[in-house]
Amino acid sequence: MSLLDHPVPPGPPGTAALLPRPLPPLPAPLPRPVRPLAVRPQLWLVTTAVHEATAARHAPLVLEPAELARAAELRRPADRATYLCAHVGLRRLLGSHLGVTPRNVPLARAPCPCCGEPHGRPVLPDGRLHFSLSHCEGLSLIALAPAPVGVDVEPVPHPDTVSEAADVLHPAESAELAALAPDLRPDAFTRVWTRKEAYLKGLGVGLGDDPAGTRVGAGPAPAAPVGWLLADVAVPAGHHAAVAVRL
Repeated sequence: MSLLDHPVPPGPPGTAALLPRPLPPLPAPLPRPVRPLAVRPQLWLVTTAVHEATAARHAPLVLEPAELARAAELRRPADRATYLCAHVGLRRLLGSHLGVTPRNVPLARAPCPCCGEPHGRPVLPDGRLHFSLSHCEGLSLIALAPAPVGVDVEPVPHPDTVSEAADVLHPAESAELAALAPDLRPDAFTRVWTRKEAYLKGLGVGLGDDPAGTRVGAGPAPAAPVGWLLADVAVPAGHHAAVAVRL
């Protein structure tokens, strides 16, 4: 089974929140792989509390030395745990689709869209499957698609953070936030920010590009850029998430 087996509320493309599938923790097997579609990417939710113990135990067998070193550099145990859960989960999913062990997933780096050097986003060399990973403390989101894809998940911030960060949004998005009651702005800001970051990650530029340069909307329905599917993703309360896939 995949996300394709789960109903999504009806509505125009990009207006309904997509439902991620909870990733089963090790040693449970993954469902049989089903090829994702551009109009409905596969989305997997990884909850750190569920995966922490088994991910830590299996990480030396699943992750490459560079990934283990990166995890070790994280000072906060909660950040380390979420990183291991996210990256073990990603390699399990990719390995299942490619028919290889998670440790043998051939990850590479795409050319940087800004300078052309090979330190861009992680990719599979043959381009058969595209993926994106995002995590915040306690929660990770993984997307798989046949075309470039980006995903982002964020906790809803304190209202003071919203006031300080509003100037990084498109002018129309800043106006949408300003028109809301103050208590509604943190949710709306997180909604627009996850949409924006998912789209920029899908482009391969991430926050190396100007976040204010593209409008994705702060309202209930995303404003998808031409040629892209942009949709919100249903995640636990206190968070927002979004996915962007090139059509």
